[in-house]
Amino acid sequence: MVDQSEQAKVQKIDALEYDEMVKQIKPKPTVLKNSVWAFVVGGLICTIGQGLLELFKATGLDIREAGAATSVVLIGMGAILTGLGVYDELGKRAGAGSIVPITGFANSIVAAAMEFKREGYVFGVGARMFQVAGPVLVYGITTGVLIGLVAYLFK
Repeated sequence: MVDQSEQAKVQKIDALEYDEMVKQIKPKPTVLKNSVWAFVVGGLICTIGQGLLELFKATGLDIREAGAATSVVLIGMGAILTGLGVYDELGKRAGAGSIVPITGFANSIVAAAMEFKREGYVFGVGARMFQVAGPVLVYGITTGVLIGLVAYLFK
């Protein structure tokens, strides 16, 4: 009969051996590679946005109109690329670099809508589309109204 102290030693050795096996099999973290991809992709999205802004300004739009047009194009591009499945693949490679606010926001809304489309247009797409983006919209709208009221009162 094996006493409890010997059994504990055997279990401890087994646990150490197991940890060693896990270390050998576990993939090595690729923090540097992931950081570079995120930087490059995020920078590329921002560069495209800046290029669009400059293009719209060159066509005679003032800065506010050019900014609005740029936002519309980037949101449209994010939505279309999500619908085609390209944005998800980009997100797998680029990680945080693909969630640049405007295109990442479009992606979150379209991806949620696509995920629930089989539940129907009202209870699926309509109800679930804002599941991820809803809190952001509520916060943005509420903040905008409050700032507008403060500006109106102190004008």
